[in-house]
Amino acid sequence: MHARVLQHLLLTTAVVDFDAEGSLGIEGFFAAKGGAMFGVLVALDVEGNEVLLKAFSGSCLGRRNLPGWVGHLIDDDTFHQYERSFDPQIKELGKAMLQEQDEKKKSALSRTRSHLSRKALQAYYSLYRIPTITGDTVSLFDCFPDGKIPTGSGDCCAIKLLAYAFSHCMRPVSMAEFFFGNETADHKRTHLEFYGPCDEKCKPILERMLGLDIVYQDEDLVVVNKPAHLLSVPGRGEEKQDCIESRVRALFPQAPLQCAVHRLDMDTSGLLVLALTKHAHRALSLQFQNQSVDKQYVALLEGVLTSESGVITLPFRLDVENRPRQIYDELQGKWGTTRYKRLAVERLDNGMLVTRVLFTPHSGRTHQLRLHSSHPKGLGLPILGDRLYGTGMETRLHLHAQSLSFTHPTHNNRLHFMTKVPF
Repeated sequence: MHARVLQHLLLTTAVVDFDAEGSLGIEGFFAAKGGAMFGVLVALDVEGNEVLLKAFSGSCLGRRNLPGWVGHLIDDDTFHQYERSFDPQIKELGKAMLQEQDEKKKSALSRTRSHLSRKALQAYYSLYRIPTITGDTVSLFDCFPDGKIPTGSGDCCAIKLLAYAFSHCMRPVSMAEFFFGNETADHKRTHLEFYGPCDEKCKPILERMLGLDIVYQDEDLVVVNKPAHLLSVPGRGEEKQDCIESRVRALFPQAPLQCAVHRLDMDTSGLLVLALTKHAHRALSLQFQNQSVDKQYVALLEGVLTSESGVITLPFRLDVENRPRQIYDELQGKWGTTRYKRLAVERLDNGMLVTRVLFTPHSGRTHQLRLHSSHPKGLGLPILGDRLYGTGMETRLHLHAQSLSFTHPTHNNRLHFMTKVPF
């Protein structure tokens, strides 16, 4: 609603700075490549008052900041100081290149200019300190650890809006973004249409800001892509309180105290669904109990699996003297069933052969896939990186919950989710 009101104001006033000078017309947005993203965020301040924020992506018709709009993450003084440090040198080298007649000298000037431009870009990226939901800050280098930072990262609406909210102790409630102006050449952005944050620039930053990789969210539930090495639910002790459940409740305080509907082992990555209402929690929990939820996992097994596919059914119980390990027990163990399919045999960089396998569990026993892989009565090949049932962990457990399918607790339509396997 607030975003549509903003659209109306832009169109009827025909200026962007409608609550200030009213001198910046919207005509430029309808020129070639002139369109831009706008966003609105509803948040609550520390006293519970509703606050409405608006922002534009990048610069607005050449202006980095405008009164009444959430500002750029880098303040103007810091930005101008940065410009003074690099722009004069880069411009002088450019002039020298135009005047130089000797091709070798011109080439040398070009290399010097390129080196300085790269150095300037890295210095510019280092100016970004992005607030997070926990009150910390992260850099662009934290968000893009491979160093490949897309141009414009940190300047999008969603990042600006959430950064302002977090730095001013506000809690986000809802957000919407829309495109305004001339349709993009690839037709991916159309005037007044609503779009989510982009995967290329926004997603890696939002994951760090929110502490969550949110795949889907509505009023009843949220589906996240859990990273390896993070608990699904809190453990015992202060050091084990950080988990997916606590991070979801930080972003959605109305969620039930125990909002996780199911769990993944700390070392396992992949799809996890959490309820945002008590009704959704009950309905989703029943689906897991009745085994009407479809799940698939991808794993790398140590060695070569000779069989192409099959079904494993084995009983395990807790080893009470060696928690949390499970042991084979035909009398007191709980039986679990897993269907498997060999996908490929691969060679790692160290020369080790591994087998990529697709697992479809038909029950949800503790450590089921890890045990069905490693036990001699199962596949006899532990999952790579398994520190309980394998040869140990160097980087991670190579087990990922790739797909998840269940019935929506309110709408009753079937939902299907899939993530990219990170190994």
